[in-house]
Amino acid sequence: MLFAIGAVNSSSSLSVPWWKVFYDFSSLTKGIDTGLHNAMSSFWTTIVEMLIIGVLILLFYAVVGLFLVYAERKVCAFMQNRLGPNRVGPFGIFQTIADLIKLLFVELIPIKNADKFLFNLAPYIVIIAGFMALSAIPFAKGLHAIDMNIGVLYVIAVSSMGVIGVLLAGWSSNNKYSLIGAMRSGAQIVSYELSVGLALITIVILAGSMQLSEIVEAQRTGWFIFRGHIPAFIAFIIFLISSTAETNRGPFDLAEAESELTAGYHTEYSGIKFAFFFLAEYMNMFIVASIAATVFLGGWMPFHVGNWEGFNHVMDYIPPFLWYLGKTAFVIFMMMWFKWTFPRLRIDQLLTLEWKYLLPINLVNVLIMSFIVLMGWHF
Repeated sequence: MLFAIGAVNSSSSLSVPWWKVFYDFSSLTKGIDTGLHNAMSSFWTTIVEMLIIGVLILLFYAVVGLFLVYAERKVCAFMQNRLGPNRVGPFGIFQTIADLIKLLFVELIPIKNADKFLFNLAPYIVIIAGFMALSAIPFAKGLHAIDMNIGVLYVIAVSSMGVIGVLLAGWSSNNKYSLIGAMRSGAQIVSYELSVGLALITIVILAGSMQLSEIVEAQRTGWFIFRGHIPAFIAFIIFLISSTAETNRGPFDLAEAESELTAGYHTEYSGIKFAFFFLAEYMNMFIVASIAATVFLGGWMPFHVGNWEGFNHVMDYIPPFLWYLGKTAFVIFMMMWFKWTFPRLRIDQLLTLEWKYLLPINLVNVLIMSFIVLMGWHF
């Protein structure tokens, strides 16, 4: 904290409003790095920093996952005119914690003739893929674990690794329902990854960079969903639909169709291993919502309107972390709204939507955005 205070009191910061300096985490993280380098060697500094970041991401992963399970139940209840969890704790806020404790003590049932190594490995692959994707997301200025110049490509690549865990889980379970669910999930995720990638490429063309922090900075004068005209809005809608399908959320949850496949690819899992799959689904939803908020809605950038100086200054007072969380929560609510509004599609309808409609629209949209950027018609 002393490093952050020193940065605020430095002469280079006097010309910048105090709230902008206070909300910039770069000085804090650099101060911690400098302090560790002064206290120990470079090798141990790297190890300690990796441990700190790993523990923070682990805690954030667990807390957000539990909260999203509670939010899902409340949103579902609201859509169906029910109360939702309301017994364990005030407004039922401790219900998901009680469920987690129960899952931790549930017996891990061995499956006869299952491939034990792959069966046990699959849930960890799904969780690790989520961890790796979460590490690249900028939560505020200077507050991200890794900021590489190919951030968008990295997020697309590591988030695609989750399907490997799903396929392994379905195949190694020695269960026909699990295998069918895994095959459906594989076809679904591989198909909709194309539309997710092309929607992000549309904004990469507009921003001129794949580095997530630079994409956020480029939206200082306006969020891309507004500055990119109609192609940016179309890309946002396609990203919402495709990312909902890629995370196996309803109405695209064909891999876990209860009426057809019991629980799909994780039918044979119990206890903490089932909890890993359950938690990963909600964290994947959080990750894709975070990417949408970062790329399309300005990330942690406040909402500004032209030359409205007074209004813009008021917006600047709101902490950037709250802007990021608010935008992410909005996208998550939209995805939950989809699930509890539309009926589940058939597998042929699901793939038809992607290959016959979303993918061609996306390809044309990329060309239109390229032409707009080339002509300098964006603002």
